[in-house]
Amino acid sequence: MNINEAKELDLVEYLSRIGHKPEKISGQHYWYLSPLRDEKTPSFKVNRKLNKWYDWGAEGTERHGNLIDFGILYHHCSVRDFLKMLDDGLTVSSIRKNNPQSSEEQERKIEILSIQSIHSFSLFHYLKQRHIHMQVANDFLKEVRYKNGDKSFYGLGFKNDSGGYEIRSSSFKGSSSPKDVTSFDNDARELAVFEGAFDFLSYKTIYRILDEPKSNYLILNSDVFFEKSLPTMLEYPVVRLYLDNDKTGQKFTLMAQKTDALKFHDMRRLYQSYKDLNEWHVNFGNGGKHKLRLEP
Repeated sequence: MNINEAKELDLVEYLSRIGHKPEKISGQHYWYLSPLRDEKTPSFKVNRKLNKWYDWGAEGTERHGNLIDFGILYHHCSVRDFLKMLDDGLTVSSIRKNNPQSSEEQERKIEILSIQSIHSFSLFHYLKQRHIHMQVANDFLKEVRYKNGDKSFYGLGFKNDSGGYEIRSSSFKGSSSPKDVTSFDNDARELAVFEGAFDFLSYKTIYRILDEPKSNYLILNSDVFFEKSLPTMLEYPVVRLYLDNDKTGQKFTLMAQKTDALKFHDMRRLYQSYKDLNEWHVNFGNGGKHKLRLEP
């Protein structure tokens, strides 16, 4: 893909593929919580007709531009690397400007075509961005080639207990059927519960060279599985909850603690200024400084 082709990709569709949905839509104007910084009031606007973005809330500098300008800021990479990511994760025709997919098209069933070890440059780059050590990635992830509609893509696959995959890349977030939790039984008396795969992978990266507390692991892969998983959690004398710092994380943490306040430990206090464990990990890097803060 060249620069001119990349500029023709629909910004709204690209933002959706990397997990950002508009807070409100007014005609051709799509307003978002800025993907480039933390904020509580949407001030990041996309003019879909012009296919341009404007970050009105950015302090000290005026930020705006096309998809390439956004991509190099968001992914902290060069133009060349961003074009390579687009080549690896998307096709031009799949998100062509002013040709948005319908809800039905967006929800088409994902078909897994092949599963192999990770070898694509863009996926290595994505793991580096998320500060996941390659040994940890190789232990728990696969490179999954999949079909979405009539087009083929690839991403990082995290297998669940029913054989489906959570699929992630810099440009896609989705899952194949069947949807389920992922669990790891280490014959431990404690259980650590994570909302998503990258929170779990961050935890494993942090403890890669440290003395890791013995624990079983439960990764929800979707907050809809929290209540369904409560009976399993209640079988353990100690449960550590690494949920997101949002309304849903708060809701389920309170639900669990009302069930048994002594059993359930809210670990969000360790990363209270960040949206989740992975964001905290990315901002603080790797190493022993994490150890005391991660232990309850």
